Amino acid sequence: MAARAIWKGYLEIGELVCPVALHAAASTAERIGFHILNRKTGHRVERVYVDAETETTVERADQVKGYTTKEGKSVLLEPEEIAAAVPEGDKLLRVEAFLDCSEVDTLYLDRPYYLTPAEKGAEAAFAVVRDGLAKRKVAAVARAVLFRRVRSVLVRAVGDGLVAHTLEYDHEVRDADTVFRDVTAPRIDKEMLDLAEHIIRTKRGKFDPTRFEDRYDEALAELVKAKAAGKPLPARPEPKATEPVDLLQALRDSTKAAGRRAAPKKKARKAPAKRAAPTRKAG
Repeated sequence: MAARAIWKGYLEIGELVCPVALHAAASTAERIGFHILNRKTGHRVERVYVDAETETTVERADQVKGYTTKEGKSVLLEPEEIAAAVPEGDKLLRVEAFLDCSEVDTLYLDRPYYLTPAEKGAEAAFAVVRDGLAKRKVAAVARAVLFRRVRSVLVRAVGDGLVAHTLEYDHEVRDADTVFRDVTAPRIDKEMLDLAEHIIRTKRGKFDPTRFEDRYDEALAELVKAKAAGKPLPARPEPKATEPVDLLQALRDSTKAAGRRAAPKKKARKAPAKRAAPTRKAG
């Protein structure tokens, strides 16, 4: 059964309009989910909204979004008013530009989605867009109203389909210079750098998501199982940071360990076959 679309609309590139459906590419359904429980009874707890001033319960029908001004005035906003304030329609994915895939800064990528044709007759237009992007090795930057927000979306060809990433806005991404401002640049010994490069070369691999393990969820599962059986987990040792004076030795030890793991296993030599004794010809 095909995955259920979470949004349907139209991908517009100039005069070409293609009905498309958006599907979630990532899911957290496999993660362990917790409930909030009453410690005394073990029963689940329900969330209730309470008026901060009167301390009375506010029913769902009386809950509304709003904004408090600097003067302390509350401005109430109805859902229809918010929807009407958005300049773009909520069913159009309009392409504004194309850029080389190599120019995409992954820092701005948000959540991934799959784009598919939304109707039977849309396959041809969809294929034109997909194959055009793949051939030119470019991605399309589009705008759309998704999940009640105007979002920029990066669309690129992957296999038989299209993958769309919502993008973070520039003001949402923190300036790296302000974060790294206090990071010093000590002089690194040449041997240290050579050892570090050797370790990197030895452990070089290819991007393979199947090798990524969710150890957090596995640890939670072990914890729940142990607690249910009345067996608390043993304490795990905390990692100890390498001191600067031990850094060179740590790199040397890491190089040796990496070399042992990467060394190919020697095949056992086969004993040479015994030659048959030559036979004399009868004279």
